[in-house]
Amino acid sequence: MLTAIRSLAYLIAFYGLSVGFVLTALVAHWVVPSAVLPVATGWSRFHRGCARWLLGQKVRVEGDLPHGQYLYIVKHESMFETIDLLCLFDRPAIAAKRELLDIPLWGGLARDYGLLPVERSAGASALRALRAAARKANAQGRPICLFPEGTRVPHGEAPPLRAGFAGLYAVLGLPVVPIAVDSGRLSPRGHFLKRAGVITYKIGEVVPPGLDRKEAEARVHAAINALNWRSG
Repeated sequence: MLTAIRSLAYLIAFYGLSVGFVLTALVAHWVVPSAVLPVATGWSRFHRGCARWLLGQKVRVEGDLPHGQYLYIVKHESMFETIDLLCLFDRPAIAAKRELLDIPLWGGLARDYGLLPVERSAGASALRALRAAARKANAQGRPICLFPEGTRVPHGEAPPLRAGFAGLYAVLGLPVVPIAVDSGRLSPRGHFLKRAGVITYKIGEVVPPGLDRKEAEARVHAAINALNWRSG
């Protein structure tokens, strides 16, 4: 019962008050487009606060998280890390499905922020667009973040990496920081109920640039799935 009450309170508070952030970002979009960045960061911090104080979800980072010009490869289990990455990094350029950029009004905000478009059904042309957007963001000094599985996966599952990782790894020439996350234990995809507990980010060993594709993928795959069988 407590979990249901907390989940309902979170739903009302987070989504209800997010409207204010969206309206503020829309004003910024038309007046000072660069101001969308700090508004988005504030929204992310608000989200973490709602998760902490309404759901009882704390965040723990295991290991040293390096900051700078890196390609961050992140396990994807729930909506939590999609928003929370803005708390972990300064102005991260995050790869997201292209459909988000086509939503009226929201799409303009996403473009102002600098989301990297991923069109999963477009094959080689989509990979070229992703590479070009990532190179531009990297030139601006922004960290690049990718969810290499392409979609949210249930906690414990370890699907193969999609081609986007290999493409960015080759073209950017950046060291890779793989990050495991176990958010799906507490906030599984498609479930209204969200449980209290600790969401852990586990920072893997940095993968240097220039490795053979199979070796780089194997190292990253193992590292982002390091929390798959942890129960608490």
